[in-house]
Amino acid sequence: MALIILNSIFFLAFVAFAYLNFNDIDWYLWVPIYLSAAICCGLTVFGYIYPVIYLLLVAVYLFYAVLLFLQKDGVRDWILKYNKPSLVESMQADKPYIEKTREFFGLLIIAGALLIDYFTL
Repeated sequence: MALIILNSIFFLAFVAFAYLNFNDIDWYLWVPIYLSAAICCGLTVFGYIYPVIYLLLVAVYLFYAVLLFLQKDGVRDWILKYNKPSLVESMQADKPYIEKTREFFGLLIIAGALLIDYFTL
């Protein structure tokens, strides 16, 4: 029962994140990323389980997260070069590292949600 509630929350959150990304420059990338995770979590609520798809998506998301970590003005630079300033002072990504770092953590959240399903189902 707890897994159904957790997946329902993930489903609603990822659909909301997809919707919020429609106003982004790279919406064509992030809307499908969030919707695919939402669909997986939503299907899990109804007992449809696809472990191979979970692992495939996790692999893609973690690969992209590593790229965001290593890119110029990415997460590594946010930590080492910019000394980890706040990412949530404003919703505007007015510094070069903010968008990549937020996207990095979004990918980790999605991968974590799918891995929870993979290991508990």
